[in-house]
Amino acid sequence: MRDDGAMAPPADSGIARTILHADLDAFYAAVEQRDDQALRGRPVVVGGLGPRGVVATASYEARRSGVHSAMPIGRARRLCPDAVFLRPRMAHYAAIARTVRAVFERFTPLVEPLSLDEAFLDVTGSRALFGDGRAIAQRLRAEVSAAVGLTASVGVATSKFVAKVASDLRKPDALVVVEPGTEEAFLAPLPVARLWGAGPVAQERLRALGIGTIGELRRTPVEVLALRLGAHPAAHFAALARGDDPRPVVPERDAKSISQEHTFDADLRDDDAVRRCLRGLSEGVGRRLRDAGLTARVVRVKVRFPPFVTRSRQVHLPRPTDDDAELAECAIALVAKARASGRPVRLLGVGVAELVAREATPATAAVPQQRELFGDAGEVAAAAARADLEARRARLTRALDAIRDRFGHDAIRRGT
Repeated sequence: MRDDGAMAPPADSGIARTILHADLDAFYAAVEQRDDQALRGRPVVVGGLGPRGVVATASYEARRSGVHSAMPIGRARRLCPDAVFLRPRMAHYAAIARTVRAVFERFTPLVEPLSLDEAFLDVTGSRALFGDGRAIAQRLRAEVSAAVGLTASVGVATSKFVAKVASDLRKPDALVVVEPGTEEAFLAPLPVARLWGAGPVAQERLRALGIGTIGELRRTPVEVLALRLGAHPAAHFAALARGDDPRPVVPERDAKSISQEHTFDADLRDDDAVRRCLRGLSEGVGRRLRDAGLTARVVRVKVRFPPFVTRSRQVHLPRPTDDDAELAECAIALVAKARASGRPVRLLGVGVAELVAREATPATAAVPQQRELFGDAGEVAAAAARADLEARRARLTRALDAIRDRFGHDAIRRGT
C-alpha cells in the first residue's frame, strides 16, 4: 500500500512493473573526493588499513589499475601504489545515505535498501504522478546530485534482476532503461556471470556445455542444464535468462532482522575493548531500528574466534525495544556466555529479530500481566517507576540521535 492509499500492483497482476535499481557510484571514495578537492581525479581507496584490511570501495581512477572491493589492502597497494588510502568514516557515510534515502522516498514508499549506497524502488504506482520509468530515474538522479553532490547510476526495468544488471552496465553516472518486452534481447549478449548465483563453479559447468552468454543459456533446454547444475539451479538460471524475476520490492519496515558486525585487523583480547565494540555495534543497530520505526523482541550476537570458529547466541526480551543501552546490555551478557575472558576475538556481530512497528510498542508498554484486583501500593509505585525510567531513556536516546545527526556519530557516547 502506498502512503497515498494506492495499491502497488502485484508482480503477477499482468501490469508491467517499473522497478529502479539506484546505486551511488564508488560511494565511500566519491564522498572523500567530494569533501577534499585535492583528491579529485586521483585514485582513492577506502578500507581497513591493517594487515587484514580489505578494500571497501575504490574510486574509478583506482579501478583502472585493477583495484576492486573485497580485495586485500596489501594487494591494492601493490597494484596502485600512487593511490590515497583512507579509513572509512561510516557515521559520515550513513548520514549521507539517510539524505539519499529521503530523496528516494519522495518518489515511492516502496524502497528496499541493499546497503548504504544502493536500493531497489518500485515506482509502478508513481507513474501517474511523475511520468514513466525513464522520467522518474532522470529526476531521481538530478535530485540526488542536488542533495548530496554525488552521482548515481540507475537501471530501469520490469524486475529487480534486470534493473540491477542495467544499473551496473555503464557506470559511472549512467541511466539504462530496459523497455518491457525487450528483456531477453537485452540480456542475451551478456556473460553468464551476470546471472545471480552463477559463481565460478556454475560458470565452469556452463562452459563445459559450450554456454558463455545468457542468450546461449536461454536457448539450452532446461533438462540439459539440470544434468550439469541440478534441477533447482537450472530452473533458476533459465528464468533469469528470460528476465523473469517476480520478487517484490520489500521496504525495510518489512525486514525480518537487522544486524551489524565488525572484523578486526588484529585479534581482540581485551575484555573492555570487546564491550566497547558491542556498545558501538548496538548503537548502529538501534539507530537503524529507530530510523525504520521498528522495535525488536530478540537480540542476537555472533562471535568468531581464530582460526574460524563461530558461535551465536540470542535472547528473547520481555518487551520489544529500540534502546541502544538495552541492546548493548543484552549483547554483552550473551558474548560473556559464548567467550572465556581474554580469549581472542576475530569478529563481533550484534543483530535483532522479531521486528514490530514502534507504534504498536510505545516506550511505556509492558508485558500484559493479570494483577490482583486489590494490588498493594508498592506494586503500583514500582510499575510507575519502571514506566518513568523507560520514558526518560527514550528521551535520552532521541537527544543522542539529534546530537549525532548534527555533529557526527563520534560526537557523543554513552558512559560505561
